[in-house]
Parts: sequence; C-alpha cells; structure tokens
Amino acid sequence: MSKPRSTTLAAVLLAASLSACGQGGGAGGGAGDPDLPLAGSEWTVGAVTVDGRRAQAPEGARVGFTGEGRAQGSTGCNHFGAAVAVAGTTVTVSPEEVTEMGCPEDRQRFETAFLAAFTGPLEGTLEDGALTLASADGTRKVELAAEASAPLRGTTWKIDGLVSGDTAASLPAGGGEKARFVIGGDGRITGNLGCNDFSATARIDEKARTLTVEGPAPTTRMMCGSPQMRLETKLYELLDGPLSYRLDHRALTLVDGAGEGLSARAEPAQ
Repeated sequence: MSKPRSTTLAAVLLAASLSACGQGGGAGGGAGDPDLPLAGSEWTVGAVTVDGRRAQAPEGARVGFTGEGRAQGSTGCNHFGAAVAVAGTTVTVSPEEVTEMGCPEDRQRFETAFLAAFTGPLEGTLEDGALTLASADGTRKVELAAEASAPLRGTTWKIDGLVSGDTAASLPAGGGEKARFVIGGDGRITGNLGCNDFSATARIDEKARTLTVEGPAPTTRMMCGSPQMRLETKLYELLDGPLSYRLDHRALTLVDGAGEGLSARAEPAQ
C-alpha cells in the first residue's frame, strides 16, 4: 500500500490553506443559505486554475465526498484524502494525505496544481451537474462534473497504465490504443491486449474483491509493432490467475500477488 507523503508536503498544504483562510474569511453565502448537497456525490475533475493558469485534468482525476465530512479521490496520479466542512455554499477543504506513486511528468504537474487549488475555503457553485469550487480572490478554481459510478461488469474498461508495487507507469508509447476489456455477466472477460483479441472465463468474488481469470487466455494471432507486442505480452501474463481488484468510481485497478497489475478507466457508454 502506498505511504503518505512526508510532513514537508503537509506543511506546504497547511500553509496554502491558512493563506486561503486569510484571503477568504468573508467569503461564502449568507447564514440562511442551504448547505451544498455534496455528501455521497462523485465528480470527475475537468480542469483546475492556479494563479490564472488553467490546466486540463488527465483521465482518472476525480473527487468523491463522503457523508462523514471527507473528500477522497485521485489526482490522475496519486490518491488523496481531505477533511471537508460545508457551510452554505462555502466548502472548506483541509488536505490530510496523498499517496506517493511515481507518475509521468505531465500528471505530476497537474497533481501539483490540483493540490494547490483544492484547499482552504472555496465558494461552491452547483448548476446543471457541474460543480465549481473557487477561492474568494478567484486565483484558484476546481471544475468538476457529476458522473455516475461504473459497474465492474458490463463496463468497457480502457487500460491506461501499468502498476508495479507503489509505482504507476503509462503504457508504452503507441502500444495501448486498442487495449481494453469487458467483464460480462456471462462469466467471460473479453477484449484486446494491445494487438490481439482475447477471451477467457472469469470468476468474481465481490466479498474478497478478487477476479480470477482462468487462463492463459486464448487470443487471435495477428502480428503488430513492438510496442503493442510488449504490452500484449505483459497483459497476457497478468490475466492468468487470481487478481485483487479495486473499483473506485470509474477507475479500476487489478494486481496480482506480487503487486504487478494494470489500471483502467471506464469508457463512456455509447
């Protein structure tokens, strides 16, 4: 399991939060405004703005609000948790932990911007399935869109990364455009490994959170370029035997007993 980041990051986030509190002490709606209905809601991050610079979110960036005064989710790189207090339209975020996986540079940059924006008192605007959280001075903003969680079965899962212990890596360049799979209600897992199509029997234990693929999976026999074939070899070896799964809104992670695995995102329904 990934470890929380060092106290250095916590100190930086706390400083940002205190600074934001100083800037936004008078922000928010009046005392009679109803609280924003965030508990139990799940959101996809669309973009963040910090100091006038707007950055589009990568796939997988999301925020979920629990009923216990918490926010948790993914920056598109690492997972995070925060305490949240809602008073009228003011949402006060107090970051508490962030995992420490290594990710591609572009995702690391977005993560830094997200963590800077998603802290302190933020004014919430909820309209037509969109939620905007902005600092009182407008220099920080998080744009969110409501999106239903994806079920494990029946969803087309697009493979978007490889996992090794606490490290997440993007797919080989040019290798993952076709890589995806569907777990059917008929007990089959079908899809593409990056080059060839595959099909195998799969058993799911929801209580234990395991997916067991009865492999090795039969595949078609096309030849592709080296990036696709390298990815296919990795996925072919992985999708054979018991895997632990984590389903987090529209993100799915599958790992074997050695911590090797894949990450995938739910594709929009057609």
